[in-house]
Formats: sequence, structure tokens, C-alpha cells
Amino acid sequence: MDPGSLAPALKDVHTAYYLIHNMSSGHGYTKLELQAARNFALAAEQAGIQHIIYLGGLADPEQHIAPHMRSRIETGVTLREGMVPVTEFRAGVIAGTGSISFEMIRFMTELLPVIPGPMWLKNKAQPIAMQNVIDYLLAALDNWDGHGQVFEIGGPEVISYQDLMLRYASVRGIKRNFVLLPRVPIWFMAWGIGLMTPVPYSIAQALVGGLSTDSVVMHNDARRVYPKVNLIDFESATKDALNRLHPLKIERVWDDVNSRVKTLKHEGFFIAHRKIRVGMSPEKIFFSVVQFAGKMGWQVEANESVQKMLIHRSRGFGDEWVEWCVSRDAISTCLTQTTFFAPRGTRGFMYWYFRYPYCAFIFPRHIQAIAKRTPKE
Repeated sequence: MDPGSLAPALKDVHTAYYLIHNMSSGHGYTKLELQAARNFALAAEQAGIQHIIYLGGLADPEQHIAPHMRSRIETGVTLREGMVPVTEFRAGVIAGTGSISFEMIRFMTELLPVIPGPMWLKNKAQPIAMQNVIDYLLAALDNWDGHGQVFEIGGPEVISYQDLMLRYASVRGIKRNFVLLPRVPIWFMAWGIGLMTPVPYSIAQALVGGLSTDSVVMHNDARRVYPKVNLIDFESATKDALNRLHPLKIERVWDDVNSRVKTLKHEGFFIAHRKIRVGMSPEKIFFSVVQFAGKMGWQVEANESVQKMLIHRSRGFGDEWVEWCVSRDAISTCLTQTTFFAPRGTRGFMYWYFRYPYCAFIFPRHIQAIAKRTPKE
């Protein structure tokens, strides 16, 4: 959105990937999407970019589709109005950790034993594994047969949105049922999704509208042009996402936040993060962390080279980790304590929401106790 910032970023670049959307901006985001695309297309042309690869949304532009999907398609059209050739991939539900649509499916399915939803859940989707999306994006970098074309990409199966949630439940080992209701307002569904999942209300409102039509591949040219992409089914993609339910395998988005206390839902986890500054050396603080954990009787994984320690407790309704990390910045030594909880089914959600007030009270006492145990300089 800041045209002047694009020139330095595009200097000496041969191919640029355009993976931008503005849904989080709320009302009026479609105009912002087109303006951003115009800015980028012009800047790419001025910088001498030879190729733009764009990831858009899968829908039939000849049909009546939701504003979100229409905006994704019009963004591609706007990029192609410039002089730089654009290769566009149109994808629907992307199955994998961190995908907004997948996280929405994950949290809603985990939480509710009986899932209420609109009749739209009977509509068809062709989910594609996140790994396959990356495969296509990388293949377009060197394969010039598809240069400047539009490709619809999807996985090996066409299934309903409802069946997507049922298949996730099956892989997770939980049972789920549905109650489909006519004329459920989009704002009401978006409110519920924003409350119970990591997807903010503004984005949920745009995504839910996209469920009102099918999202399937009508033209399968991508399989011909990029035959080396081996398609992964939804169950396999789900299993891979569940195998990534570990604190060391997720994107640590909270590390960029300056606040001392942060709580969030992220990549299948409930996360509570707390940081304090301590006027002692990192080595002494970490020694106190190890002593404190031993006194509490916890089984720990300690890494003294990076002064980080992780404890893990597994329960039938979820897995919980607590991480302590000692680091040094320009001002002082920081001690951070991060709790990760991956709920399994409704009981896991109930456990977290009942336990969180206790954690909010006791965990600050833990971190203060560690600071007090540290010998003074």
C-alpha cells in the first residue's frame, strides 16, 4: 500500500511472488486489494521484474460468487494489466498448519461435538495440501511452459465442506455430527468463528461468504504442465498437520510482539506468553530455571547452549508444554515463559478455559519465583 517502499524490495529481483490480501482491513478491503495490485504491478515493471507468480482463489468467475472470491480473481486481472507476465494459481481450501481455512476447520471440529452450520456446508470443495501449493509455486519458477497462464489447482478429491470436517474428526479420533440450518446469517457465523478459532471476525466474514458456492477445479491444465507435482490427499495433509503439533514446529508470531503478556490461538494451540526483565546474567537465571523445574518434579528437555528448557505433559484430552527461555538484549536479560496447549476434542477446550484463570494467577508466580531464586550479581 506504500508504493515508495516497493522499489528497494524489488531491486535485482528476477521473479516476484505475490501472496498478499487485505481481508483483515474489514469493510472496503476489496478496493485496497486492487490498489495494492496496481501499485505492485507498476513497481515490478519499473524494477525490471521478468515474472510475477500469484496465488489467488478458486472459483468460477462466470458465476455469482462471494466478494472475497471475486476480489481474489480481480486481483489477478489487475496484476496482468501490467507489462510483467503473471502466472496465477487459483486454490480453494488449503490443508495444512497455518492455513486460515484449515485452522477454521480444525478449531470448529475439535470444539463442538454437534456442529451447527448453514446448508452451504453441502457445497463442494477440492482441498489441496499446503505442500502441493508450495510445489506448484516453486515449479512455476523454472517451468516456462506455464508462463503467464492461469491455473486452477486442487487435490485428488472433490468433497463437501461438511465431509472435510468429518474427515478431520476421523483422523483426530473424535466423533462429530452436524445440524444444518437454513438462512444462517453470515455475520453470526463469522462472530462464532472469530470467538472460537484463530480467525479474526473480519477475515471470517469474508471466508464464510466464500462457502456459498462450490470451489472445484474445472480446468485441469496444471496437471499437464506440472506433472511432477504428486498430489497429497486431505487425510495425509491432516496427519502431517497433526504431526506438527509441537512448540518447536510452529511459527512463533508472538516473538514480534513487544507486550509483556500475550495470549492467542495459533496453529492448533492455545498459547500464553509472558516476559519479564531480570537484572542478572543469563547463565545464572537459566541455572535457577533448571533448579526450579527439578524442585517441581517436572521432566524437562534442557538445551543449555541456547538457554532454553521445555517440559511436556500428555493427557487424553490434549498435550501441554511449558517453555522457559533466557535471552539477552541491549538493555537487560529477559526471562520468558510460554505455555502451549493443543486441545483434543471438547474436553480439551473445557480444560483450557477452566484452567486458564488458574494459569493466569500461578504462572506469574512461577516466573517471579525463578527470578527470586537467582543469585545476585
